[in-house]
Amino acid sequence: MSRKQVAVAFSGGLDTSYLVAWLKETAKAEVVTVLVHTGGTSPAGLKTIEARAMAVGADRHFTIDGRQETFDRVVKILIQGNVLRANTYPLCVAAERVTQAELLVRKALELGIRTIAHGSTGAGNDQVRFDVSFRTLAPDCEILAPIREQGLTREQESEWLRARGIEVPEKTSTYSVNAGMWGTTIGGGEIHDPWLAVPDAAYPNVVAPGSAPEAGVQLSLGFEQGVPRAIDSEALAGPELVERLNQVGAAHGVGRGVHLGDTILGIKGRIAFEAPAAAILLAAHRELEKLVLTRRQQFVKAQLADFYGLLLHEALFYDPVVHDIEAFIASSQERVTGEVCLTLRRGALLVDGARSPHSLVSVADATYGETQSMWDGRDAEGFAKIHGMQGRLAALAAERGETEGQPPRTPRAAKVNTAGKKGPATMGARSRRGRRQKQ
Repeated sequence: MSRKQVAVAFSGGLDTSYLVAWLKETAKAEVVTVLVHTGGTSPAGLKTIEARAMAVGADRHFTIDGRQETFDRVVKILIQGNVLRANTYPLCVAAERVTQAELLVRKALELGIRTIAHGSTGAGNDQVRFDVSFRTLAPDCEILAPIREQGLTREQESEWLRARGIEVPEKTSTYSVNAGMWGTTIGGGEIHDPWLAVPDAAYPNVVAPGSAPEAGVQLSLGFEQGVPRAIDSEALAGPELVERLNQVGAAHGVGRGVHLGDTILGIKGRIAFEAPAAAILLAAHRELEKLVLTRRQQFVKAQLADFYGLLLHEALFYDPVVHDIEAFIASSQERVTGEVCLTLRRGALLVDGARSPHSLVSVADATYGETQSMWDGRDAEGFAKIHGMQGRLAALAAERGETEGQPPRTPRAAKVNTAGKKGPATMGARSRRGRRQKQ
């Protein structure tokens, strides 16, 4: 009788190491580990993760390169949409989980495996992301999540592994680190306490701003239809460009952050993160959009992009509305082509300038606050008069007591003067009383 086969979403961290060892010992299963590489790990690091999988009991291990697919499927849209959670967090982990879930399912079905396992706990967001994705993509597969079911802490997992002679790195037992193309998240330890500052030692890549080079660095980014294509005129594929910016930003202290927000399950959560490329690209892309999009395009796009980020964060990526929003974002990017210059210096990011063949500045013969030839002074005077008309009418209606269903009230501008003379508000009230008496 053949053993049960289980495909495990493997990262090499504490949770997935425990998961593999537990499945081997308790379920006596044949365990196939699958690492979907979405960035943030060197070739040597990938080899280390593979060795770790075999050391904790995996029968077979597969490493799948999912970087280009991650960029095309999710990261590109996050850049075009300027998507941030709470104007702070660039959805580092959520961007990776879509590709990881899809490529894991694809590999499991290719191998004929019908049981899939993940190492998520019962308190975080990833359990929902994996469960929803697996049920959507492979509804006939069984899903295992032993750590969620057992309710283990990181300390208990570490003790269980050490009792069986499996090494647990000290930092791994303190912090949970998820590295990917779009950023790295750090959880655990003092990070969970919203009152405590995150220590420099918790950040694995981005140097402390005070330790970064004083001179800083200036760079230019080229975009085509909202997609970054070049750094300093050097054309690069999406994953390589993001990786380069992560390295440059990290060296100059750019991209550290802390996000306190709502989890999918409704509790509050706090994580630290490193996302140098996201910080740089979103700042540059936003500046280019200001140059080429109308104010109404920017307004509507911001609302939809924020909703898109919410759907991605809350594991609803397969709702059809996601693709509807993506279609709008793609349409909005038709003229978002150009170049943006930035300066990075000791944790600070400054946008120096932007240019585009579709600039709405260059096509207007006008200088803000100075000169123009597209209208004259009388046009501007008439516009100003009409532009505020509804506010003026509302003020008059309030003064005359003609707002339906509302009692008469005194406009803020109408006052009784110090000489005792009746101003507009008093006269208006007397006139109203006279009209009521006649009726």
